[in-house]
Amino acid sequence: MSGTPGIDVPDSRGRTGLDRVGRDLTGNPDVVVRDVELLASGWHVLRRTTLDRRRRDGRWVTEQRETYDRGNGATLLLYDLERRSVLLTRQFRYPVYVNGHPDGLLLETAAGLLDDDAPEVAVRREAEEELGVSVGELEHVFDVFMSPGSVTERLHFYAAPYRPADRTGTGGGLEEEGEDIEVVELPFDQALAMVDDGRIADAKTVMLLQWAALRGPFRA
Repeated sequence: MSGTPGIDVPDSRGRTGLDRVGRDLTGNPDVVVRDVELLASGWHVLRRTTLDRRRRDGRWVTEQRETYDRGNGATLLLYDLERRSVLLTRQFRYPVYVNGHPDGLLLETAAGLLDDDAPEVAVRREAEEELGVSVGELEHVFDVFMSPGSVTERLHFYAAPYRPADRTGTGGGLEEEGEDIEVVELPFDQALAMVDDGRIADAKTVMLLQWAALRGPFRA
């Protein structure tokens, strides 16, 4: 079969038309998309878009932007208000390891891609898989574009209380997906101190811990 995987024939994940994304954008009259090239689609999708943009001084310029599309995601801070603790994960992240992190093992809030689920469904799924916790009522915190210069992902942030009795499994992630996740319970004040000294360096986790201290369950 002739053709280009991801464009007119299915790629390894069965996708086609990946070069069409962005061509029909009309929300900003000062931006006109001229062309979209598919650069890679091994798992997530890398595109190069050529666009005309009207600057604030009225001049039109032609620009190219590469965007990495990995889908949208959701993350969750689980907290025990009575014991003043939070439940996090620790796992190896090669991108941070290759960019100067001492061992690549990051402390993080549970998180994952939506995979066509609603954010609330996805974040409950991730809490079950990664932390072994059945989550009750969720609080929506905010939605954030995490790296808007190049990554399209919008991350949905949530928080929820938990108690030891809510632990329905050991967590650790899905072995068939190669996950190897350690469940880590920390006193909240210790977690905040680890943000200050750099031992917690994951953006979503820092944001949720600071929210919890300023406006969330541990605010003064």
